[in-house]
Amino acid sequence: MWFLLAVIVGYALGSIPFGLLITRLAGLGDIRQIGSGNIGATNVLRTGRKDLALVTLLLDSFKAGIAVFLMASLSGDRNVGLVAGAVAFLGHCYPIWLNFKGGKGVATYAGLLVFASPLALAVGAPIWLGLFALTRISSLAALTAAAIVPFGAYFLGETQFAVGTLFALSILVFWTHRENIKRLLSGTEPKFGSKSK
Repeated sequence: MWFLLAVIVGYALGSIPFGLLITRLAGLGDIRQIGSGNIGATNVLRTGRKDLALVTLLLDSFKAGIAVFLMASLSGDRNVGLVAGAVAFLGHCYPIWLNFKGGKGVATYAGLLVFASPLALAVGAPIWLGLFALTRISSLAALTAAAIVPFGAYFLGETQFAVGTLFALSILVFWTHRENIKRLLSGTEPKFGSKSK
């Protein structure tokens, strides 16, 4: 019963399209019509509004974190919280309200780690920050961090359930970034601050 509730709560929170709502409230129109067409913070930043991008980043991150914290606290079971956070990730990437066309899930994944696995966050955050600083390619930093996080969590002593959940989410990050991967391989992926494709 708790796991079913975790799925419902997680998806409901995750599927809130904050980037779209915030930009519309700010009078900037439909964020899906500019840049990459994505509803995440990176595309919101392309409107020129750093404040809106930051708010989007925080809200997209913490909707998964809140799902983890809420369901783990209510059920007394950390695994229930992990399920809620994982489903929040799915809700962000595939929101029913937007015909299942959402964000790519990096911020939501990070927010899940804050509340569900600080050990994994301690592995992923420095990798993302360091690689982004070196390359200025957000997708490359995100994909590299996502690839390493489950293994880092395993070697730092995370539970099998947590490692399995993180591994599944990392695979999904690669799936949502499949177009970015094609551009990375062809050398056409834009750097941060350049015009999006």
